[in-house]
Parts: sequence; C-alpha cells; structure tokens
Amino acid sequence: MPIVGVLALQGAFNAHAQALRQLNVEVREVRLPHDLDGLDGVVLPGGESTTMSQLLLSSGIFDVLTERITDGLPVLGTCAGLILLSQRVLDARPDQVSCSVLDVTVRRNGYGRQIDSFEADIDVMGLDTPFTAVFIRAPLIEEVGSGVEILASHNGAAVAVASQNILAASFHPELTSDVRFHELFLHMISSGSSASSGR
Repeated sequence: MPIVGVLALQGAFNAHAQALRQLNVEVREVRLPHDLDGLDGVVLPGGESTTMSQLLLSSGIFDVLTERITDGLPVLGTCAGLILLSQRVLDARPDQVSCSVLDVTVRRNGYGRQIDSFEADIDVMGLDTPFTAVFIRAPLIEEVGSGVEILASHNGAAVAVASQNILAASFHPELTSDVRFHELFLHMISSGSSASSGR
C-alpha cells in the first residue's frame, strides 16, 4: 500500500485524503518537514496560494518539499497546488514563493473570481471517458515548456499537465466522486512513468 502525503496547512486537503482512501491508499497529513519522510507521493491541494506559500515557509516545509520533488518524489498539484509548482506565476504577490519545478507559466485566478466558478467535461489523456472538472478561482496555464505534456485542455488552454514525476491541474479533481484523476497519480507512483502512459 503506497503512503501518500497531503499538504494539510490550508485548503481542500480533506477531500483529497478521502479520494485517496477510496483507492486503498495510506494517507498522511503533512504539516511539518518530518511528515515528508518515507512518502511514496505527495499532494498539494487547492486553497489560497499566497497563504499556502507563507505557511510552507513558516512551517519549514518549503525547502524540504522542493528538494524531495526535485529528487523525484511524485507530486500532484491541483489549483493552488499547480501555482506552488510552477516556475512562473503571474499576478502573484511579491512575497509569494513557488517550488519552481514545473516549466509552465500560470496566472493566478486566471478564470475569474469565486462567482465565476464552473464545471466542464474534459477529455483527459489516459482516461476512457470525459472527466468533470470543477474550476474555482482557478489558475490559467498561459505557457507550457517543451518538457511538459498537456493531458487536457479547455477552450484552447491546457488545464492538466505532466512532467516526469509531476502531475498538475487547474481544476479540483477531489471535488467530484470520480477518483480516476487520482488513479492517474497512483499509476505515476507505482510505475515511475508519466501519468499519461495509462492506468
């Protein structure tokens, strides 16, 4: 049974934990640097990216987390988690930090405010049927580097991407009863290959 950590400093971490437990995964809430020890993967959930980055710094997790991901720890980042992984973040506060491990450019709240939230059925590489994606104050992926694979798009913009040990999405896969996106992440963990290579 894999052990997957869910960053539990702020945001929608409980929903991710529930989705993973449905898939018979041992879940560990990550609040301190030592909580990252022995993990097979880690999830960076949605939430408020500025607050999350400040809490990553104050908890001492930021440097350890960045090092582990750089060394190959599989990571799933959703919504704010995508922002925390991205190399370039537009409209970010000056004191906001990111791990800068994913070669994409994202714009915070690129899909609008809370009132502009929406759902869309999208085709995700590796899934047989469309996935209902929930967008809430979602970041917009504006540029994708050459080493990043686009797994899903909506209205011409990438909304799910993968790069080596990283899987990331603009939307919230944990807010539906469909756990297939989490299955893609678990496939990445078990096989050591990219999420798009199948389940």
